[in-house]
Amino acid sequence: MLPYGRAICYSGYRKNQSPITKIYPTDDEVLEDLRLLEPHFDYLRMYDPYHHVQSVCRVIEKHQLKLKVMVGIEPRGEISNPNCPWGGLHSEQEIAHNKVFNYTQLDLLAELANRYPTIVNAVAVGNESTSEWHPNLMHPQTLADYVRYLKKKVKQPVTFCEGGHYWREKDEVIQKEVDFVSIHCYPLWQRVPVMEAVQFTIKDYLDTRKRFPDKPIIFTEFGWATSADDKMIPGAANEKNQKIYLDEMIRFSKQNQIIMYIFEAFDEPWKGGNNPAEAEKNWGIFFENRTPKEYMKSLLK
Repeated sequence: MLPYGRAICYSGYRKNQSPITKIYPTDDEVLEDLRLLEPHFDYLRMYDPYHHVQSVCRVIEKHQLKLKVMVGIEPRGEISNPNCPWGGLHSEQEIAHNKVFNYTQLDLLAELANRYPTIVNAVAVGNESTSEWHPNLMHPQTLADYVRYLKKKVKQPVTFCEGGHYWREKDEVIQKEVDFVSIHCYPLWQRVPVMEAVQFTIKDYLDTRKRFPDKPIIFTEFGWATSADDKMIPGAANEKNQKIYLDEMIRFSKQNQIIMYIFEAFDEPWKGGNNPAEAEKNWGIFFENRTPKEYMKSLLK
């Protein structure tokens, strides 16, 4: 299990950069980001083993930064999902291809973890891949198989990242294999008012711990957006509420020595649709131009 540390999710794509267009942050831009984060965080979480995370590991090694990185994969769907409103259908041919490709991703992840054994501190076999809305839906047994496969290839602990209620409802088969359970919690998506959000998040942790009393549990995502559309409580997504929520949750994290990865370091305007106000683009504690938001300003004082 990982020792306690201050943790945040990191994706460094800036204006006119994205994994879709394959325009990536340069090593110099990555170094600028990591210099901003290193005084305040010990752990980063990243989502795939490709170009961007390879740059991050290279920069950390070259400049002897103290940051450690959890790296995962985003499995391509092995189940066709008609419940997904944005492209969850897969042909039999696609599924057959995905089953091969996903093991290629696991091999690349293992290679990265073994190349940087003092930097990569944990690996994850998927991200919210058992949620019924996911466009790349996976069977829990398949993900459990992935965990066993990776354990034979790496020395780092292996996990799977998913919403707390999904873990409790149907991911017991994965729980038996992972080294620790990684949960996500977003009160804002559940339309929970900010003054109730802390207890909502703590309950999510306690309910999961009760369900899996023999496994360490961490948060690999939690956060509060600073802008959102009508899918959330109107007006609740703002810098003031982000600071209120994060201040209390980080206090809980430190008092109980529970690793909690804030989602996320920087706003990501490449995500989602054309509405710049939608939450998907606005979870950062920094704006995309690296200007700190209210929560981050308080850490810089």
